[in-house]
Amino acid sequence: MTTKYVHWGGAKIKLTWQRDKKLPPISLITSVHGFCFKDNQLLLVNLNHRGWDFPGGHIEFQESPEECMKREAYEEGYISGRCFPLGFIVVDHNENPNWNEDSLYPKVGYQVFYRMDIERIHTFQAKYESNERKFINPNEFKRYYHDWNELHQEILDFAINPT
Repeated sequence: MTTKYVHWGGAKIKLTWQRDKKLPPISLITSVHGFCFKDNQLLLVNLNHRGWDFPGGHIEFQESPEECMKREAYEEGYISGRCFPLGFIVVDHNENPNWNEDSLYPKVGYQVFYRMDIERIHTFQAKYESNERKFINPNEFKRYYHDWNELHQEILDFAINPT
């Protein structure tokens, strides 16, 4: 378990990675993300206005976290496959003086992470929020991802070797 403090929107937020295949309450899941692999290569998507990233996003109405991951992987990377839960980042706003009851996110929320084993690579169409995809050696990921930190590294390491 790794904890890191970040500054989002001028506020200090506590993030803690927790390996746990049991999901937190769906009402507290703020986003779902995944590291997607094909032949030991990792998928990156070039998101409009954000740069290179791994697929992920927000759960839509009546969607499970796994369904969200599969939809986001298709919409952003035009891939499909099997998902395996890895755990979640606890996003704790208890030390955030800007948080209040009207905030978009819960005081303590969760970002769920999956590993996806890609079974099919579909024709890339750039219809949604990404304009490009590429497959890279997982060790090169931090060269592309601008907010890379030790939490992401721990999750990626676990996605590569989940034992």
